[in-house]
Amino acid sequence: MIRNALIATAATATIASVFAPMASADPVIGTPPPCVSASDLAGPDFTVRKCGVSDVDQFRAGLENNGGAYCGPTSLYNVLHYWAHEKDAPVGWITTKVANLNPKDQADYGVITNSIGRIGVDAKYNGSTNLTNLRTAWTIATKPARDAGWTTTTGAVDTKNSPDFAGELAKKLNEGPLQLVYGRYKEGPTTGSLQRSGGHIVTVVSATGSFGGNTVQLKLADPGRAGDHGEGDYLKTQSAYEALDVTLTKKSIKQYVAVADDENTEVDESLQPGTYRTVTRWELTGPRYVGTTRPMVEAFNWFDMAK
Repeated sequence: MIRNALIATAATATIASVFAPMASADPVIGTPPPCVSASDLAGPDFTVRKCGVSDVDQFRAGLENNGGAYCGPTSLYNVLHYWAHEKDAPVGWITTKVANLNPKDQADYGVITNSIGRIGVDAKYNGSTNLTNLRTAWTIATKPARDAGWTTTTGAVDTKNSPDFAGELAKKLNEGPLQLVYGRYKEGPTTGSLQRSGGHIVTVVSATGSFGGNTVQLKLADPGRAGDHGEGDYLKTQSAYEALDVTLTKKSIKQYVAVADDENTEVDESLQPGTYRTVTRWELTGPRYVGTTRPMVEAFNWFDMAK
């Protein structure tokens, strides 16, 4: 279950602390009820569900651009919440312990905002974050657990090189909640091509499907799709938890990849023609995911701990 751990050097940041103790495995501050844990990986089909995962908002006063690009750090906070509250893992930063924080308690709102900001620092936030740096942030946040005798590990699975992406997702989710990234794809320069125009990171809490299948149903804790987004004091309060239903469908797409400009040269490389490639992605659809672009799942981060 435990694989080679990624060791990273901890960055320094100051975060306020709270000391009020809270019981672990508290369903009140985890996945919205009703939630029944599932771990069925036998046979051709699978059903996996993790309860006790928080659904924390990314849009917060105090973060850059009110947290508009903090989906990565916020979804990782949801993962850490699970390990702290469901598995009693001592995770956090300096004197801030995730086990002592309740996202539904307004008194903890500021500390959680600071914690998300700390994750952003550790993940080298520069207007966005990526899965690689978020795994480094995980390793930093779980250092207190390793100091206490726990073993931690993390890794990633990409749709491009995974023959059974859905099956791998189910097996890794069985260890703990995942971070899943999808790109927002628009029409490319040629007919039938697609071009990435941005991305988003969410937390996976449930998966149902078949090994070797071409579709899988997920439930997500999405930090960017709060039901009260844009209403009242939404930047200063935690919204109600939700578990959003989506379907992933395996696709082979023709992707146009533009050339990025190298700031260290005098030439603007972005003016050069891009390239095309055929790549496997999993299209994400759901009632709350309707827009002008097509969400295409690209990869996920997985996490594991044991003592």
